[in-house]
Amino acid sequence: MNRRRILTLLLVAAGATIGARAQRFYSPDLAIGVRAGASVSNMAWQPAVRQSMTPGAMMGLTIRYTEEKYFGLVADLMITQRGWAEKFEDTPEFSYRRQFTYVQLPVMTHIYFGSPKFRGFVNLGPSVGYMIQDKITANFDYQNLSQVAHFPTGRRTEQLNMAVYRKVDYGITGGAGMELRVRRKHSFMIEARYYFGIGNVFSSKRGDTFGASRPNSIEASFAYLFRVK
Repeated sequence: MNRRRILTLLLVAAGATIGARAQRFYSPDLAIGVRAGASVSNMAWQPAVRQSMTPGAMMGLTIRYTEEKYFGLVADLMITQRGWAEKFEDTPEFSYRRQFTYVQLPVMTHIYFGSPKFRGFVNLGPSVGYMIQDKITANFDYQNLSQVAHFPTGRRTEQLNMAVYRKVDYGITGGAGMELRVRRKHSFMIEARYYFGIGNVFSSKRGDTFGASRPNSIEASFAYLFRVK
């Protein structure tokens, strides 16, 4: 057997070994599951509105695909609540809360690190949603403020009864969390996320009341994933 043939066989063997190791360490991983959690949210207004954070809920399905070590993709199909609460510092007897419910689809890059059993991870990517409900809860007649006794003056009120202009929502979602793997097929995760809205809920044309009305939220969730591949 000449040297060229020996060298060829060695290269083939080395390639097969590297391929086998790569397959062992970078084998595709597809997992599906459920996610649920809670959020607090407000709106980025321009001009400013006196507001405070308001609580909400989130729940839905999640899917994750990783093909290379440390990197992958994660996507959720969620029902998510966002909105704001009016802040009445000097007249606490008044309360107003407006909550928007979205079907939300974030698609994020998934970066993970740690051992096969216990991992930390970071997610970041775009998110798009569609509003399916607009709910107002108030203890006064916000449609006829002139008839409300002792309602505070000197505050912006147009947003209380303003019609939603854009039901499609889009923004950036980023988060970090921890994952515990059990018996290779099962994963439990906790994660904290921040959603930064880019689209305006209310009309922002020239001459409109608000130049910006973007929803923002802080979210905490728990997820269960089952590995199917």
